[in-house]
Amino acid sequence: MKRILITGANSYVGTNVERWLNREPEKYHVDTIDMIDGSWREKDFSSYDVVFHVAGIAHVNAKKNMEALYYKVNTDLTIETAQHSKQCGVKQFIFMSSIIVYGESKSLKPVVITRETEPKPNGFYGNSKLQAEIGIKKLEDKDFKVVILRPPMIYGPGSKGNFPKLIALAKKTPIFPAYHNQRSMLYIDNLCEFVRLIIDNEERGVFWPQNREYVSTSELVHLIGKTQGKKICILKGFSWLIIVMSYVLASTNKVFGSLCYEQQLGDYKADYRLFTVEHSFERFVN
Repeated sequence: MKRILITGANSYVGTNVERWLNREPEKYHVDTIDMIDGSWREKDFSSYDVVFHVAGIAHVNAKKNMEALYYKVNTDLTIETAQHSKQCGVKQFIFMSSIIVYGESKSLKPVVITRETEPKPNGFYGNSKLQAEIGIKKLEDKDFKVVILRPPMIYGPGSKGNFPKLIALAKKTPIFPAYHNQRSMLYIDNLCEFVRLIIDNEERGVFWPQNREYVSTSELVHLIGKTQGKKICILKGFSWLIIVMSYVLASTNKVFGSLCYEQQLGDYKADYRLFTVEHSFERFVN
């Protein structure tokens, strides 16, 4: 039996991974721990095989006056937790990083990330994650395996960020402009299965899990409408308007920008992509 400690009680990813692993109680024992008050420092981690570190501040709430806090939580706390895990004899430390270590979309110019692409964050959220990666990699040795996950946008029931806003928009609008962008995304249950496999196979290294398919914003809106039995008219011929808006409204770049991993970067020796994008939407969008 694998014993796993998830740091960050009530986190979206942590809660779902716990649910996923608890389907097989004969194989996995999962505990969670709150990192807020500092009492975790007194806890002995020696009974755990794996620490899955998901505690952190998400970029959706990023404000300039919180920059120091981001580094304190996303960087310093991560490194300190990894150090404590190693000292206690934990064999594997899994860290939830992000695609944002490569930078956020600032224009409509397509960005395709390959294995050779160097991380280049353009904001303090991405940099706080990257500095955490650098710090924990220094701790790795033959007895302490470090796994870094750099997922794209994660979505599913109860997810936060821009995805719920897109669902709300699709429920209201009868039309949407066609624009051919490409986004890597990751359904929460596909991520959960990936984490399970990483634990089972006692991996180390950097991984880029993603759904098998790219999606465009227009396709997303169409699929959301389809799952609701609603026909949304995707209007062609408005690409010029989106391009003009991208110079005026920064959020246009986030909605319609292209940011994706090359497809083979998400491949793994075992299949974790149990759900297609369309199937994933059918399971929770209503």
